[in-house]
Amino acid sequence: MAGETAAKHKFKTLRSVLDPIDRISEGWFGLIIVLTFTCSMSVKDSGHQGVMKMVLGALGCNVAWGILDAFMHLETCFTQRARNLSLQRALHRNPDPELARQTIADAMPPEIVSVMSAQDLDSVRTRLMSLPEVDGRPRITASEWLEGLAVFLAVFLSTFPVAVPFLFIANPKVAMRVSNGIALLMLFLAGYGFGSYAHYRPWRMGFWMALFGVVLVAITVYLGG
Repeated sequence: MAGETAAKHKFKTLRSVLDPIDRISEGWFGLIIVLTFTCSMSVKDSGHQGVMKMVLGALGCNVAWGILDAFMHLETCFTQRARNLSLQRALHRNPDPELARQTIADAMPPEIVSVMSAQDLDSVRTRLMSLPEVDGRPRITASEWLEGLAVFLAVFLSTFPVAVPFLFIANPKVAMRVSNGIALLMLFLAGYGFGSYAHYRPWRMGFWMALFGVVLVAITVYLGG
């Protein structure tokens, strides 16, 4: 039972890493990167070798983006754990209740603090003080490394379908059209997902996100990016 509970907790944690706005945004950025590569390619002047070079460049760029995003996630986990340890140590080493309440309030979102009374903060302080003081330095846990891998895969796999047509369709012009169609569909779905999560007109949000992506790519290509 305990093992099942731990597994469910890890699954929920993993789901929270892949939820929803950050991952939609990262996938959207990755699509823009791939579209910049594909739309910059001249179909007439590029043979098979040129197409493969473009595909490898686009995928390599997204691998780098996924690694960077995973690293930023691990850095956030490390920083948060370091702040939590500092907070716990500060409470153990400072007996002043007023200063302790202020320390706790500074570590919490202002919206939550605004609805908490001094008694609420004292209750949090008492519970934190009941925990044993932790020695040592903050560390990145095995589950957080797994979360970092999930972040990388979410970024990379969300953009991989755009490059797939160039690997299986011999005609570069047809591959380009299919790839652009997949990219537009994915941009729309990203916007639709964003709108659904925000409870704001998913179809319209999908349309505008796809349109904004196309305009952004067009500007990038025009400027030589």
